Amino acid sequence: MKLVQSDVALYKNAGRVRWWIVWTLFFSTVTNYISRQSFSVLSPMITAQYHLSHTDLAKILGSFQISYAITWLIGGIILDAVGSRVGLAAAAIWWSVMNILTGLASSVFGFACFRFMLGIGEGFNWPGASKVVAEWFPCEERGLAVAIFDSGSSVGGALAALTIPLIALAFGWRWAFVASGLLGFVWLAVWLRVYHPLDSHPRVSLGEVELIKAGRDAEPVTAYRGWVRWRRLAKDRNLWGIVLGRALTDPIWWFYVFWLPQYLSDARGFTLKRIALFAWIPFIAADIGNFTGGWISGYCIRRGISVVRARTWICLVSCLPILAGIPAARVHNVYFALGLICIALWGYASWSTMGLTLPSDLFPQDVVGSVTGLSGLAAGMVSAGFTLLVGFLVDRFSYRPAFLVAGLLPVLATFFLFLLIRPRAEVEAASD
Repeated sequence: MKLVQSDVALYKNAGRVRWWIVWTLFFSTVTNYISRQSFSVLSPMITAQYHLSHTDLAKILGSFQISYAITWLIGGIILDAVGSRVGLAAAAIWWSVMNILTGLASSVFGFACFRFMLGIGEGFNWPGASKVVAEWFPCEERGLAVAIFDSGSSVGGALAALTIPLIALAFGWRWAFVASGLLGFVWLAVWLRVYHPLDSHPRVSLGEVELIKAGRDAEPVTAYRGWVRWRRLAKDRNLWGIVLGRALTDPIWWFYVFWLPQYLSDARGFTLKRIALFAWIPFIAADIGNFTGGWISGYCIRRGISVVRARTWICLVSCLPILAGIPAARVHNVYFALGLICIALWGYASWSTMGLTLPSDLFPQDVVGSVTGLSGLAAGMVSAGFTLLVGFLVDRFSYRPAFLVAGLLPVLATFFLFLLIRPRAEVEAASD
């Protein structure tokens, strides 16, 4: 898909509204992750106060993942119906309030309930952001656009690890939940100012609209509605490639996001203050991985490599650094272990960026939210099961088996990606 003279002219005349929108989505993801990471970062302090086991922690963390997974599917359908502006605004209000209320909990049941409610709101963020990218970006820019908003998870995780412990040490852990929850209302004001649908945005230029529409390689809407649409989707091998790919890679991220602070406390003897000093570093590595995958895929597409081939081959290469997580639990030097974890998260983030981009590459815009939501449902359920497994393994054995599984899962995910994913034209020809 090489750029020709007409393409260059379109880029020259295009505005920058789409980039303002995607950076607003980046900050949505940042606030989203600061809220969800609050409990994980504070878990050493909360565990000590309430004498929680790793199985108790797994129940609390798993409750979030279950509601989060369900909302990925339901949220995608709702967003396809009501639109991203209203849907993401309501979701931000919900998750911010629920995170603030978590500060009132004092038992396993209380924490689990509030984190379950938090997951309901936060599950809207990625289907909504993916839908916005499909609406506002030509295909050669989508990889970078997804990398930008998805990198907010790494930045949010790093900021949570750096700041939440300091707030808790200064004012108490309950106030840390309040402080992180209030950020969502700041983002809400910006979102309502910046985002409007493409066809009704008051500040988008005609040149930018032309660029976006010229760069779409899929029809704007599907030809089917209702249950017929879902039956067609269920027969689409690309859907199952995306679902299996995400279901087998997301548990890696959740493992490091949820368990890294507790691992550093349990196995490496870190205090909460020391966790604040070091636990943010792997998330910066993941942030670099987001942009590595997004930039390289865009570069390959501009040089004539097909969209699907560029995405899938980057997933294959990204498997290699993820394997570095396997020896991380075995090395004696804690800083070497953190270095290996950084490499693993760098590879994961590159893989994840491609996985989040594929729905908008392979499906019409009006079902992108639903496809992304279905893959999120599968990924969340598998991740919740893995979280419970980690709690069981750590209570009875150690962290080492969990690190091993987290390192090997992306190999299987990439196998299914290459087995099932095909350019959409090939899939449609086979089904006709």
